[in-house]
Order: sequence, then C-alpha cells, then structure tokens
Amino acid sequence: MELLSINNVWMMLCTALVFFMHLGFSLLEIGLTRQKNTLNILFKNIFIITVGLLLYCLIGFNLMYPGFREGSLGIFGFAGFGLDAVAAADLAYNEGYTYWTDFLFQGMFAATAATIVSGAVAERIKLVPFMIFVIIYIGFIYPIAGSWKWGGGFLDTLATPFYDFAGSTLVHSVGGWAALVAVWLLGARIGKFKNGKPQALPGHNIPLATAGVLILWLGWFGFNGGSVLSAEPGATSLVLVTTCLAAAAGGVVAFLVSTTLYKNFDLTMFLNGILGGLVGITAGADLMSPTDAILIGGIAGAIIVFAVAIIDNMKLDDPVGAIAVHLACGIWGTLAVGIFGAKAGGEQFISQLIGIGAYAVLCTGSTFIIFYVLKKTIGIRVSEKEELEGLDKHEHGMNAYPDFRLNEH
Repeated sequence: MELLSINNVWMMLCTALVFFMHLGFSLLEIGLTRQKNTLNILFKNIFIITVGLLLYCLIGFNLMYPGFREGSLGIFGFAGFGLDAVAAADLAYNEGYTYWTDFLFQGMFAATAATIVSGAVAERIKLVPFMIFVIIYIGFIYPIAGSWKWGGGFLDTLATPFYDFAGSTLVHSVGGWAALVAVWLLGARIGKFKNGKPQALPGHNIPLATAGVLILWLGWFGFNGGSVLSAEPGATSLVLVTTCLAAAAGGVVAFLVSTTLYKNFDLTMFLNGILGGLVGITAGADLMSPTDAILIGGIAGAIIVFAVAIIDNMKLDDPVGAIAVHLACGIWGTLAVGIFGAKAGGEQFISQLIGIGAYAVLCTGSTFIIFYVLKKTIGIRVSEKEELEGLDKHEHGMNAYPDFRLNEH
C-alpha cells in the first residue's frame, strides 16, 4: 500500500507537469507568430485541453484501452462510454498507480497531439473547422492510434513488438502527420513565399517563445518520467538524465549546424533543436545510455535544420516548425530504438518501420478526409482581409494587447 502511494504521488506530479506543457506550447506558438493572431492561438490551445479531457473521459480512454481479446487483430475495440467506477475502486488495478491517475495522465497526452497541429496551421485557419477537427482527432483518431501499441493492439503483438516508450510516434508523429496534411490543404500564409522563395514572417515575441521552450523542457520531466509508470528510482533517474542530455545536444547541434549554413546565430533554431532532441529521445528514453542520448539528441538537432529547409522548399508554411520537430524527429526517435540502446537490432528496426508506416497511413488518411470535407463544405481558410488584419479582430473581436498599437500588416 505504501509503495502504491509513493508511485501514485509520482504519477500525479508527472500529470501536473504534462498539464503545464500546454502553457509551454501556448507561449511558444504565440511567440513565433504575429501579434494580431495571439488571442486566436490562445483560444485554440484552451479549447484543446478542455474539450480534449472531456472527450477522453467520455470516449477516448476506453477506446484506447479496450482490452483486446487474445487472438484479435487489435485494430479497433471499445470498452464502453465514460469512466469505470468499479475499476476505480480496485486498488489492485495497477501496482504503480490508481485508475483515476491512469486516466488523467493519459488524457494529458491526448490533448498534446492536437496542440501540435494548432501551431502548424496558425494565422490562417478558421476557428470552427479547427475545433471540429480537434473533436474528431482527439475523440477518435488518437485513441485508436494509441490502442495499437499502448492498448495491447496489433503493434504490441508483433513477433518483435513495436516500441515507443513515451510517444515519439504515438503522440508526436500522430500530431506531426496531421500537421503535414493540414498545412498542405490549407496553403501558405500571404507573403510567406515570394517568387517561389520563402520569406521571413518574424514572430512578435521571442522571449515568450523561449519561455515556452523552457517550460516544455521542464514538462518533459513528467512526459517521460511519468511514462516509467512508477517511482522506481533507477528507471526514473535514468529517463530524466537521457531526456535532459538529448535536449541539450539537440539544441547545441541545431545552433551549430544552422550557424554554419546560414552564418547567423538563430535563437529559434536553437530552441527548436532542444525540442527536436526531446522528441527524438522520447521513444527510447528508458533504453539508452547517456552517450546514446547525446547522439540521438544531436542527430535530431541536425535533422531540425535540414527538415525546416526541406519543408520551405516544398512550399509548405509551418510558422512554428511543428512538422520538423514533431514529425521528422518523431520518426528519427522511433527508428533510433532499433539502432541504439537495449533493443538495438535488425528485427526491432523492422518493427519500428512497420509502426511508423501504420501510423502514417492512419493519421494522414484520417486528417485528409476530415479537412478535405471541411474545405469543400464550410471552408477552412479565412478571407484575405481577415488574414491581413488579424484573426484576433475578426474571429474574436478584441486584441491580445489593447494598450499597444498594432503596427504590422
């Protein structure tokens, strides 16, 4: 009983840290975008966490952990609506934490996937279509995706099971694939590309973006540390060490590579390198040595720089670098499980590829259907006038900074 209490307190603390990450995402997104869209981005992030938790309670939790029967394909299952009071009353539910803690911790993860999309489509998406997407994606798509591995589905029953410790694929790539499709269907912001060349549309508050990244780094202590699913000292300590080293290496390598290529010290690339390192280590944070973590994070930092350039060359407009951070580094981190650490080997690498492919098909296919239908019915993009004058004014009727004069176009 004492051990259960200790483990449960640790899990609740980690839940709070993951919740705190939503402030980090909010600050990062508003910092890297323009002043005239600040309220709109904050509104979307608040909508995601509130509606996400409600949907996860009513549908998502039981859709993600349906208790697949042995021998089933493990592709779809549903254990019923709402939370289970009988299971919650059973203190033997899990040796590491209670039923209630399990629900809340996993619910925080669910909301994160949609937050990734929020940043990528910022500054030109209509609010109502985005909210409809969030409801469908968090309510149904994310839980089904999670059930394939964490819920005991078919990826967990491969001869060599697919492995994703805390969500490089199950959270970050699930959001990243959706962001990629959404950005493609939505189109670039006005002024982003001129004669085919990308133009800088600077964010209005880099100090806020920096604060957001540091908050996210702190939150990752809960994101990865809580994924140990207990307070076992050796495992949790190792995970926090590998997480921090990967983040540090990702930031340093991203700034070095970007400085070498572009001859300037780009803080935003430094910041996204940190996030790339965090995303990269998340799939195997419990399996890696400190040296492995530095290598994984460092490679993720380099990937960020080149992925941003590739995305620009594809004429895709991602204001916050979400696709490079969460998709490119999510894929890398998932593959790294088969290259480094305790599970390195050919069979594991193949299983990681299978998992990446399965999630790519599910997430790109579902996102395309959702946004394409919305585009052809109610539309997904604001008018040119609304975009130029700002979504705060037209979607919300107010400014985030009413005491300051808006001096941008």
